[in-house]
Amino acid sequence: MTALTQERAPIYEALENLKRMRIVPFDVPGHKRGRGNPELVELLGEKCVGMDVNSMKPLDNLCHPISVIREAEELAAEAFGAAHAFLMVGGTTSAVQSMILSVAKRGDKIILPRNVHRSVMGAMVLCGAVPVYVNPECDDRLGIPLGMSVSAVTRAIKAHPDAKAILVNNPTYYGICSDLKAIVRLAHGHGMLCLADEAHGTHFYFSDNLPVSAMAAGCDMTAVSMHKSGGSLTQSSLLLTGPAMQEGHVRQIINLTQTTSGSYLLLSSLDISRRNLALRGKESFAKVTALAEYAREEINAIGGYYAYSRELINGDSIFDFDVTKLSVNTLDIGLAGIEVYDLLRDEYDIQIEFGDLGNILAYLSIGDRLREVERLVSALSEVRRRFGKTRFGLMKQEYIDPAVAVSPQEAFYAEKESLPLRQTAGRVCSEFVMCYPPGIPILAPGERITGEILDYIEYAKAKGCSMTGPEAPDIDRLNVLKDLRGIPGGAQ
Repeated sequence: MTALTQERAPIYEALENLKRMRIVPFDVPGHKRGRGNPELVELLGEKCVGMDVNSMKPLDNLCHPISVIREAEELAAEAFGAAHAFLMVGGTTSAVQSMILSVAKRGDKIILPRNVHRSVMGAMVLCGAVPVYVNPECDDRLGIPLGMSVSAVTRAIKAHPDAKAILVNNPTYYGICSDLKAIVRLAHGHGMLCLADEAHGTHFYFSDNLPVSAMAAGCDMTAVSMHKSGGSLTQSSLLLTGPAMQEGHVRQIINLTQTTSGSYLLLSSLDISRRNLALRGKESFAKVTALAEYAREEINAIGGYYAYSRELINGDSIFDFDVTKLSVNTLDIGLAGIEVYDLLRDEYDIQIEFGDLGNILAYLSIGDRLREVERLVSALSEVRRRFGKTRFGLMKQEYIDPAVAVSPQEAFYAEKESLPLRQTAGRVCSEFVMCYPPGIPILAPGERITGEILDYIEYAKAKGCSMTGPEAPDIDRLNVLKDLRGIPGGAQ
């Protein structure tokens, strides 16, 4: 076996070698290197379609890797400081779900913040685990949930000493980080595992001036979105584990839900992107940081907008801040974040990451340049001048405390009925409701529906937020549990 160094890209090298062999394909995929689908070749190019191949001996097998995929995983583990790395082709949703399923079964408790991605709650539905929420503090000015305070986590552990794990967002969508090292110490000191959702923290591994990464903090597992800030193709991700996790067990869990036909386009993109970050990541993310800081300064100079950063740090619920996140509060120009999001796209041909009721996020990473940032700043200035209003009447609060009646799995599979939105007040929801992005549920299965939540949903719809989750496509009805007799406080 050839010696492994970070200059290598074993999967990509194997694909290049396969191309030179000119093998005649009598296997899948059926387009046969594109010959059967010329329109696809025209769209993607001959080289791309030619690399869309099936697992075979020279290319290894994602379900049980023993050669080039195994080598790529070892290189990724080394680059990210993990005991093991698993290449994921189902996005970070798949990585998060595999992480939860690896540590919890039906009835097990996991301590976590309520502002988690829908993939975490989806995993709860699949395995039957029970969430123990640490409700995050909220910044009233920005209307965003913050990180988990150490004292709140301590209280949750004291109240639920039988919990199996603690899950932490590192960072949140807005760039806010909890005191991850302290939470890891708490978890391990009470016999619990510590998991991290690092969908937006790939770059933490390649900088000395950004918040601590999950592996450096001592977490046992973390899901890392390589396709977000890491530069790989959409839907490719990594699941990293520490020494406490058994590789074989985690692999078996992954194989319960991940495809047996792993895309070599995605796998090779992970391989090449890992190599790029290992060799040039620190330099690249130093430039991203400088670009974000420049943009933040220019946006704040416009007036009305607030591009926030490390000045928010309070040593607890905002222990650190990811300065590459260009999060901007828009309420003082009299526009909801989603309205600015729509205006940037419709009027200025600028597509940002998301807009919620009070904020926008422009996602900066290794592919951004100064000229695009200047165009964004100029457009934001124009939006304020052309469309700005007074703040009166804008909803600012983004976080609503959940009232959990039953577990997500019980609620999701329970007998249910569909009711018009306003008739669901006081009932228990059996489906998800969320604005996407960011994909944090407003309602999750098993949570009681309140008038405040219904007000929020209607306001978000009116402002143009993209609402997803319910069976009803117009979000004018919700599925609720039909019968809660026998559940404490559940008479209906």
